Amino acid sequence: MSLLNDYIQKEQQLKQLQEELQRLEGDQRLKSELEFKAKLEALMNEFGKRPADVIALLDPTADQRSAKAAPAASTRRKRRLKIYKNPHTGEVIETRGGNHKGLRSWKDEHGDETVESWLVRMED
Repeated sequence: MSLLNDYIQKEQQLKQLQEELQRLEGDQRLKSELEFKAKLEALMNEFGKRPADVIALLDPTADQRSAKAAPAASTRRKRRLKIYKNPHTGEVIETRGGNHKGLRSWKDEHGDETVESWLVRMED
């Protein structure tokens, strides 16, 4: 029954999205923006320019602002997130380092190799 409910809900969402799309297609502002975009892309192609070239031409300080906004690159790479699940208790531990108190207690109790076999997945 839930599959049927899911289907009906998706069908209603689709109808709603189609109505919104039709409203947008009738909007004169959208038509104007699409026309501008098409003309700009044609002009860029005619002169062999990329979007970054146009931005640099129109706003030379854009690179400086984005460089200031970006955080300083650290020299050390972030450690991968390791997710362990204890099969006995169902408890889950997520850690980026080996000094997690709960993980350390598991390793003391069950051994390093056993606990490492409980590794569910690793994420960046």
